[in-house]
Amino acid sequence: MSYSSNADIEQVILPSTRDLGGFSVRRALPAAMRQMVGPFVFLDSFGPVRFGAGEGIDTRPHPHIGLSTLTYLLEGELLHRDSESYVQSITPGEVNLMIAGAGIVHSERTPEHIRKDGGRLSGLQSWIALPKRSEATAPLFQHIGAGELPTVNGEGINMKLLAGSLHGRRSPATTFSDLFSAEIQLEARARYRIDGEHIERAIFVVSGAIEIVGQDGTHGPDRLIVFKPGAEIVVKASKPARFLAFGGEPLPEKRFIRWNFVATDQDRIRHAADLWRERQFPGVPGDDEFIPLPDNFN
Repeated sequence: MSYSSNADIEQVILPSTRDLGGFSVRRALPAAMRQMVGPFVFLDSFGPVRFGAGEGIDTRPHPHIGLSTLTYLLEGELLHRDSESYVQSITPGEVNLMIAGAGIVHSERTPEHIRKDGGRLSGLQSWIALPKRSEATAPLFQHIGAGELPTVNGEGINMKLLAGSLHGRRSPATTFSDLFSAEIQLEARARYRIDGEHIERAIFVVSGAIEIVGQDGTHGPDRLIVFKPGAEIVVKASKPARFLAFGGEPLPEKRFIRWNFVATDQDRIRHAADLWRERQFPGVPGDDEFIPLPDNFN
């Protein structure tokens, strides 16, 4: 669902929801009425979910091209493995950034020490399209600890900059175009300004309720609010709230998205699909399961 709102709000989008075997995933981007915000082509919110003893998440090895993935957890722990031989767990407050570029294969699973007794998991994952000049860059993985991320605290605001630049601060996450991604928590009645330093901007409400000062309405969890370029945005928490703010300069070329592949040229996607079908992508050391192409991929 997508609908236009007033003055400075361009769209409000209700994500589609998918049940992956008892694991709820809400996809805010791409949506029917909105494909991208800045270079961001994909935004999933997952959980919260509780797993019993012996249970967990098992995202088997799968390929990517032409993008970076940014994973941020709110609860729990995941273990990342990829074809570049990186093995890295992620816990709340940390960032896992994977640059697929020319091609990478990775898996994400619940670590054995969590799976043994069970636990909770929730978080956010974004896909960031690479500029055309960087689509075939060498794959890379980067883990950023919670203490390495720039923060702003005070007056009821707790902001953590996950990637890009905002308010004169820059995250150590490797980026290839103008963008920002920040987790923001507000106490009740606190206000946070998102100025116009980036052309396209949006927020995804994780919890609580927020208002946009000067606009009608209150926005609760699982709403993606896209703002008009140039608008000065002030977010006010109706009650304690948590949201992701993100955006940047839009990329000039159209992006094609098929399965886990993103590219400016559909031939690159077809080539990647052929390589995966023929098992020509590199494998993930220590994780040799295989996910076939979707039945409708042609």
